[in-house]
Amino acid sequence: MFSHVMIGANDLAATKAFYDAALGALGLPAGREDDKGRVFWMTKTGVFAVSRPIDGNPACAANGGTIGFAADSPEACDSWHAAGLAAGGTACEDPPGVRAGAMGKLYLAYLRDPSGNKICTMHRM
Repeated sequence: MFSHVMIGANDLAATKAFYDAALGALGLPAGREDDKGRVFWMTKTGVFAVSRPIDGNPACAANGGTIGFAADSPEACDSWHAAGLAAGGTACEDPPGVRAGAMGKLYLAYLRDPSGNKICTMHRM
């Protein structure tokens, strides 16, 4: 359904370091910077990117927005969460764990990146 997701960042170096660590825990290689200073992490199923806002205003987190990354296991979610915390992310929501609801049982872990964007990893149980 999606080709890519791009979010704004105020400190690209800190944001790249955060996502290199967090996404690296899920097996992705380090992000690649283009000539405009944007950073991209590419897989066979899509692209995730960060950029300074092109309107010149500060980046801000979407109120109510969450970007979810697929994880192969609960352990991968936990590794992602730990790597993200160590790289400057902050914990939010409940601690990593199983949540049951209309979508079935999911293992979820949530963080906020250095710019305040809410992100998570999800493993379908």
